[in-house]
Amino acid sequence: QAQLVESGGGLVQPGGSLRLSCAASGLLLDYYAVGWFRQAPGKEDEGVSCISGATDGSTTYADSIKGRFTISRDNAKKTVYLQMTNLKPEDTGVYYCAALLSSCHRVLTSPNHDYRGQGTQVTVSS
Repeated sequence: QAQLVESGGGLVQPGGSLRLSCAASGLLLDYYAVGWFRQAPGKEDEGVSCISGATDGSTTYADSIKGRFTISRDNAKKTVYLQMTNLKPEDTGVYYCAALLSSCHRVLTSPNHDYRGQGTQVTVSS
């Protein structure tokens, strides 16, 4: 069964870094746009970043994380990464990835995705 599995979350102090991974199994991720989202307690889901599929590889970032997070993909490993630096307490939440055979605009604005992972907890606290 095709699925996405996130890993790399944890507890980190403010200013620290984490790298999240979104690994695909049972599907060819190359042509999918993949987005990272986060769920914070009491807040709506926020799309923080997206990387387009195929040979485009263009990236999109939310203003709240621009300059601190970097999204990348390794199609050979069927994995999309989110490198997070200079983390702040407001970055705390469950981070999950979602894939759609479409554009990053659709990934970040549509409530429906072809695949979605279960999420990994990121806690930024001193």
